[in-house]
This record gives sequence, structure tokens and C-alpha cells, in this order.
Amino acid sequence: MHDTFQRSCQHWSEEGRDEMEKFYTLASVDYQYLAEAVDWKNWIEEQQEMVGKKNLKILDVACGSGKFPLALAKFSNVADARIFPVDYSLLDPSKFSISETRDVLPFPFVADAEYESTLQGLVCRPSEFDIVWAIHALYAVPVNELEIAIERFIFATKRAGFIAHATKNSHYIRFYQSYLDGFKDVVTQPFSAAEQIIDIFSGLKKKIEVKKISYQNTVSKNSGKLLEGYLQRCLFDNTISLEMMLENPCTGAYLDECLKDETWCFNQEVLLIFL
Repeated sequence: MHDTFQRSCQHWSEEGRDEMEKFYTLASVDYQYLAEAVDWKNWIEEQQEMVGKKNLKILDVACGSGKFPLALAKFSNVADARIFPVDYSLLDPSKFSISETRDVLPFPFVADAEYESTLQGLVCRPSEFDIVWAIHALYAVPVNELEIAIERFIFATKRAGFIAHATKNSHYIRFYQSYLDGFKDVVTQPFSAAEQIIDIFSGLKKKIEVKKISYQNTVSKNSGKLLEGYLQRCLFDNTISLEMMLENPCTGAYLDECLKDETWCFNQEVLLIFL
């Protein structure tokens, strides 16, 4: 049941860089939509006001390759926010990801502590961080550990938490399930969905605010290699070619829905969850 998590870790590596770059050719828009969905400059100024004359402390859960702070700098004008530099800590089970994010962090974010760990394995003091956020970060958490992960998220958070995660109607969740149906002959862990995370917060009696955004990742019908790399990264499986995906009755039927005229269109529905 942990193979989804293990494969995701294997793909966050130098060997997976080409596939990762093809993925982000389409998926960078995910972070642009997040950056434009909230007045982050005002939000982070409010957080600074609450902590007074000291640096905010942020923990980025499963920091990936730093696409969210980069999007905030590019689309949300956070560099002009009336704040001190932000002590930006990085958590990821992949040392590669921590290094990638550290190398690209834009002002006002300044790399601070590193945690080469899963969220559920996070060791820190209670309320260590003013802000904890997890951006498209929890899909591969083993289902029997998801509540523990959310509890650690809450434990580490002093003032504000933010999770961005796809719903069960989103491409990321639906395509992965079609892959499990079509290619896996043993019980395999599906991706977690935003609805499961909300249920856990509800069970823990934690008040949250939720906002939904919807958009598409698109690519030309003729961009076969780019499409293949993107879809392989969605599955954390580069052993299955685009041709195999299209021929398989499960993934093929799903992909047939996504081809509109001469463009591949992958519908995304993401919940922005504020703690």
C-alpha cells in the first residue's frame, strides 16, 4: 500500500529531471492560478503584523522544486510586501527537492531549516512555525498515515495553515485512478483527495475556510513527447508510454475525454484550505 509514495520519491531525483521539466511545462499554471486566487501580499502582511518585529517563520511541506514561492514572487508581488525577510524552512523526503527549492527561493523568502522527512515524521517543537503550507503535496501520503500527517501539520502551525489539493473530480486524481484500474493487478494506494483532508479536519474539530478554483492544463495534440512526460509524471511511472496509455481501456477511455479538437485539456478542480 506504500508503493505510490515510494515511486513518488524515486521520481523526485536528478534522474527524473527531464520528466519533471516536461511536467512543469504544463503544470506551472497550477501555481499561477494559486498565486492569483488570493491577495497573498495582503495576507502575508497581516501575518507579519501579528508577529510584530521579528521574521515570519514558514514551513513548506513537500517543497518539491519551489514552484509556489516562485509563483508568489512573479504573480502576487510579495517582494513588495511590508514584511521582514521570511525564514523559509523546507520539508521533503527527497534531498533533491530540498536542494532544488533552496537554490531558487526568491526574496522575501530566505532558506532556513531543512527537514528531510515526511510530514507525518516531522520532528519539531509545538507551534514552531507561524505559517505551514502544503501545496499539491499530500497525494502520495499512505492513506493510513494521512490523519497523522494532518495532525503533525496542525502541531507545527502557530498562526496560519494553508493546503492546496485537488478534488476527486480533478485530472490528477481521476487519471491516477484510471492508471490503477488499467495497469495494476494488485491493491495499490490511490492518490488522496481534498475531500479526505477536509474530513480529517472535521473529525479533529478544526475550523477551516475553503475556496475552490477550477482551470485546465492544456497542450497541443501534436506535442506527443511533452504530453507523454507530463502524464508519466502524473503517474510517477515512466515505464508506460503514451501509446500504451492510449491503448489501455481504462487510461485510454479517460484520455479520450480530454482531447478537444486539436488540444489536450485536463480539467483541474483544486480546494484552497485555510486553517
